[in-house]
Amino acid sequence: MLIYGKEVAAKTLEKITEQTVQFEQTYSRKPTLAVIIVGEDPASQTYVRNKINGCKQVGFNSLSYEYADGTPQSEIEDRIKALAEDDGVDGILVQLPLPKGYEEEKILAHIPDSKDVDGFNASNIGYLCLGRPHTVSCTPLGVMHMLESTGVDLTGKHAVVLGRSNTVGKPMAMLLLNANCTVTVCHSKTKDISSYTKNADILVAAIGKPKFVTADMVKEGAVVIDVGINRVDGKLCGDVDFENVEPKTSYISPVPGGVGPMTISMLLYNTLMSAIARENVR
Repeated sequence: MLIYGKEVAAKTLEKITEQTVQFEQTYSRKPTLAVIIVGEDPASQTYVRNKINGCKQVGFNSLSYEYADGTPQSEIEDRIKALAEDDGVDGILVQLPLPKGYEEEKILAHIPDSKDVDGFNASNIGYLCLGRPHTVSCTPLGVMHMLESTGVDLTGKHAVVLGRSNTVGKPMAMLLLNANCTVTVCHSKTKDISSYTKNADILVAAIGKPKFVTADMVKEGAVVIDVGINRVDGKLCGDVDFENVEPKTSYISPVPGGVGPMTISMLLYNTLMSAIARENVR
């Protein structure tokens, strides 16, 4: 069966819209997300537009700050510091990747834990590792919602994550571990990857190689989530050879239409949760 992230995301957005109305009635303001983009990368600009449109859809306020490539890093950091002090801002997002020459980790460090709606802050990642997540990276959190939508009990399942990035692979592994899976993480240095994937009940592909996962690498009846977004001959495809792998699976997410829509819905969810948490401590 196909797991369409678009359908799961739509239900999530409906709930967020309802909660946003209640939030505004209670606190006389709307949740607010501030987005910072540096440079003119077309993909990044598209992602930012989608995030701003998502805010409009659920009734959030949004603030957008665009900086040319070459803008002094100190200027960007000063903007983040100002947004961090602004009580009207609930979430701060720096669109990644940044152009070459910027110290990504140093810039992100200026975002307070409470406004880190991307879940990239070292403290939020640390809380996730401790099993006490505050704000979780949007894409892995979206994958968990997709898995939940299948009704599959994750307890005791062998989950294999392909990829060890700080934004997807590592937090994905921790979320699955916290859901009582037995987790294996494979990466570019792993020898004989198929020996691991063949035994996976849950396979999450986030390795960044088009159609890397082939049918002979997948266990019969496995649940396969394809996080990859690649462009081959002008067409989008994932990290999984969908056409040949799909018949072997019990559930599989397509590309496009799979994980992608979940990322923005989880960003909006994190922003709303941040807004609620901040009001509860005032």
